[in-house]
Amino acid sequence: MGDLKHYVIRGGLEGRERLKVLSRVMAPFTCAVLDRVGISSGMVCLDIGCGSGDVTMELARRVAPDGKAIGADIDATKIDLAREEAKLANIRNIEFRIVDSRDRPSNPELDVVYARFLLTHLKDPAKAVAGFYQQLKPGGLVIVEDIDFTGHFVYPDSKAFRRYHELYCTAVRKRGGDPDIGPRLPLLLKEQGFQNVEMAVVQPAGFEGEVKLLTPLTMENIADAVIAEDLATREEIAEVVEALYAYVADSTTIASAPRIVQTWGRRPG
Repeated sequence: MGDLKHYVIRGGLEGRERLKVLSRVMAPFTCAVLDRVGISSGMVCLDIGCGSGDVTMELARRVAPDGKAIGADIDATKIDLAREEAKLANIRNIEFRIVDSRDRPSNPELDVVYARFLLTHLKDPAKAVAGFYQQLKPGGLVIVEDIDFTGHFVYPDSKAFRRYHELYCTAVRKRGGDPDIGPRLPLLLKEQGFQNVEMAVVQPAGFEGEVKLLTPLTMENIADAVIAEDLATREEIAEVVEALYAYVADSTTIASAPRIVQTWGRRPG
């Protein structure tokens, strides 16, 4: 496994199970932006920070039969599992690589670079976006989705949620990330030379379903980072997790994912 120390959310198998829930929640929103930008047959796409590989597989389906999707992630466990899942799904125009998103790319070869929930964890997201630019062919497309934790909410108020919100944001900032990066994304793209930059804002929320589970699942998966940064004890974390599960099990409560900014633009042709 690569160096995951800058990530607040747990990697490996446990982290992947949370990502599968997140991918199902996000699927209609991500597919909508892929529809909007026109991902089509023959394109070569890179999903950087691909995690469980769900978007990589969606890209592969869209660019088949002549195109190709490449999923890249620093977490070797997730890459191995994604390879197996793609094989079982008989998706042939796909490849998974163990790559650190902070590495500098080589020659431009791609029609599309896609990244979801990656830049929020990086100390230098502008450098990563510059890397996206370098990997794209002239006229190539970048698509980024990332969070704005200021928009994350539940209703009615929950003390456990407020503590989770505080712990998540503090842990991300201590590791050099930005939990509220979403609104910065369009300008980041423009500053690195992308043109025709557009954006949309989406937010899953509801009374029931997996969107509600994201909050306690994420609290469980940041526990190691919270303890390592000396922000809370394991006992307090267990209490917060238990309270969050009880809260989301109540069919009269509403829980959201963080607000999500989607932005896209093109490398000049």
